[in-house]
Amino acid sequence: MQFVSTRGSSTVSLDEALVNGIAPDGGLYVPVELPAFSTGDFAAARTIPEVARVLLRPFFTGSSLLPDLEQVLAETFSFPIPATDLPGSNRHASLLELYHGPTAAFKDVGAGFLAACLTRLEGDEAAPLTILVATSGDTGGAVAAAFNERPGMRVVVLFPDGRVSERQAHQLTCWSDNVLSLSVTGAFDDCQALVKAAMADAALAGRYRFSSANSINIGRLLPQSTYYADASLRHFRMTGNKPGFVVPTGNLGNALACIMAREMGLPIGPIVLATNANRTIHEYFETLEWIPRASVQTLASAMDVGDPSNMERLRNIVGEADVLRDCLGVLSVEDDAIRASIRQDFEDFGFATCPHTATATHTWRQLEPELRGAHDWILVATAHPAKFETIVEPLIGETVPLPEELAEILSRPSRAVSIDPSLDAVAAAMDEHFH
Repeated sequence: MQFVSTRGSSTVSLDEALVNGIAPDGGLYVPVELPAFSTGDFAAARTIPEVARVLLRPFFTGSSLLPDLEQVLAETFSFPIPATDLPGSNRHASLLELYHGPTAAFKDVGAGFLAACLTRLEGDEAAPLTILVATSGDTGGAVAAAFNERPGMRVVVLFPDGRVSERQAHQLTCWSDNVLSLSVTGAFDDCQALVKAAMADAALAGRYRFSSANSINIGRLLPQSTYYADASLRHFRMTGNKPGFVVPTGNLGNALACIMAREMGLPIGPIVLATNANRTIHEYFETLEWIPRASVQTLASAMDVGDPSNMERLRNIVGEADVLRDCLGVLSVEDDAIRASIRQDFEDFGFATCPHTATATHTWRQLEPELRGAHDWILVATAHPAKFETIVEPLIGETVPLPEELAEILSRPSRAVSIDPSLDAVAAAMDEHFH
């Protein structure tokens, strides 16, 4: 399969798209054409790795990674992704738990897949590949964990100082010498702009071989589409109904993965995006004008994005706002509603939800009765609530137990370098750390 930039440059193979991360013209890689499936194509696929094998094999056609696909998927899907039924609905509703990986967030799926692929493609200890990643909370920790101590791989994590939770910050800064963590005095959008600028800088790229592990890399989206395919297939087999999904989203990567699965023919009904007080996507659907803006800080910090990169992909694959709003819903959820939803979730379901997941449960409760009652729903739980204990525990009046994997990470010493939001500062920190 071939991939092309959203801005129209020449096509490349999957291997090139994975390694490049971003196209030379600044665009994002998308498949020239998405494969089409029927539910019958997955008749023999009963586990997530088996679903992934069917779903992703067309993307690997012509790739040097095809012989390794089974092992890549085994490494990627090494932890459970269960769906927990939710009480109190006149239609079936469940919570898709994407937080059982090494860093207790959904990013572990895409990061693990990308690490498995890039290590096989570019793991050259004499000339390491340098993975640049901007993070608003969870991505950087997942990428650092996935690439930690992998031969021929370096990671540079950029995160906004003071805008991630204490436990998130620890996850970003507790890794081996092949990981450099940069605390940037700015917002996530500054970090994301620095990653793009570094990859486009010829002099810096001459000293380091760059790739990206943000959701701007197509290697993040492909495996994430798999858990939407798997969850929808399991539900469809059980009920005969196509479930709707409510997806918390910031940079639009996780949401786009769900949309791509539906575009490929998986049995997925309505898709509703839950954003926080960063209203860029919501206002685009209302006004039909794309107006990026500076991000604002919220309780759902991993979604604090004012200029979501993957909108460029979404518009390329599906269409502009007038088309998008006919096939997607979106609701912006303010901090007060997030707090109320965390309390309500604990009262209704008997367990805690993180602030990001709470945007999805709030959005589900706010759906128009006709829409909510006409479909079964799968709400997407993107992170473990223990990562946000300072927010969640005062609201529910109880301690959230630490999952074993998170406890192990928090026991490690941490370190970070504080920098101004400038490319010169990034370059200087890299030169000092890696040479």
